[in-house]
Amino acid sequence: MSFAVIWDMDGTLVDTAELHFRAWGKLACEIGRTFTRADFVATFGMRNPEIFRQLWGNHWTEAQIADMGDRKEILYRSEAENGVDLLPGVRKLLEDLHAAGFKQAIGSSAPRKNLDLITRLTRTEPLFGTVVSMEDTERGKPDPQVFLVAAQRLGAEPARCLVVEDAVAGVEAAKAGGMKCIAVRFVGHHSEDKLKAAGADLIVPSLVQVDVQTVKQLLQ
Repeated sequence: MSFAVIWDMDGTLVDTAELHFRAWGKLACEIGRTFTRADFVATFGMRNPEIFRQLWGNHWTEAQIADMGDRKEILYRSEAENGVDLLPGVRKLLEDLHAAGFKQAIGSSAPRKNLDLITRLTRTEPLFGTVVSMEDTERGKPDPQVFLVAAQRLGAEPARCLVVEDAVAGVEAAKAGGMKCIAVRFVGHHSEDKLKAAGADLIVPSLVQVDVQTVKQLLQ
């Protein structure tokens, strides 16, 4: 059975944080609420329903939350269409892993339309065997469900999978799923100490410092 690498999207493959922040800010204005930088940091990486409830209470109906979540993602995709770049080292590592025979997947709490948009804009669709999105899971990180679904779809045992993440919740999800994890700090939402405490097997400033041999050594 082959080895597999499962990639988080936001903050790992691309830095879309500012796009999400602007989209949340626009939505907050539309519904008469506020959305601050502190709110953004406190909820980054969560699923939309969890963000709504944490910031704006539990009095919304499920239908209202779904509608507002859809509106936020429309605003986000509009921002993203202006251009998105892969983070340093990402394209080379993706292509080198692909050439070396690694199966690869995206495992993200983002909606499928967002993930499809990013892989199209960055021209990376052929490198991924599967994409697991918000629609494919019932539980968000730090629950390992998203990564376990990705591993299952790739036909890879969790112990033979490595996750690339940038967030504490994502690292915790990888380790809960029995997988190795590289944490990349280029975007810098989480400190090295917190990522280490979450269980990251390797922490790097960017993926320029990671190559195929690095991945192989972690999975041996």
